[in-house]
Amino acid sequence: MNAIVLVILVALAGGVAVALQSPLASLLSQRLGILGSIFIVHIGGALLSLLLLLLFGWGKLGEWRSVPWYVLCAGFFGVVVIAAVSYTIPRVGVAASVITIVAGQLAVSTFLDQYGLLGTEVRPLEPSRIVGLVVVMLGVWLTVR
Repeated sequence: MNAIVLVILVALAGGVAVALQSPLASLLSQRLGILGSIFIVHIGGALLSLLLLLLFGWGKLGEWRSVPWYVLCAGFFGVVVIAAVSYTIPRVGVAASVITIVAGQLAVSTFLDQYGLLGTEVRPLEPSRIVGLVVVMLGVWLTVR
């Protein structure tokens, strides 16, 4: 399989997961509250991760102490994501919530790419990427309004 096709399929699978996780987390938050939803989602993710580690091996997990402290904060952002979808979906709908979250991802990702921050490869901002970002932001406005 062509490498770029695999990248696209994996990214699409991630998009499907976000699109399904978002309304499920919102349903949980409507029944259990936002903090309860965050807890249940992360317990479920931790259990699946544990199962996968047991099935496929622990890999380099034992080296967690060797990564910079701020890298260990990645899970904190998962809490913010679940809180954001849990709060926004009942107010503006799934599509508007997801596209707005994706727009936020794109804005920060563009900045990280531009300067090669957090271990990413430098990918300068080019006119075509600017047009793409503007189109996404226009899509956010059209979807949320």
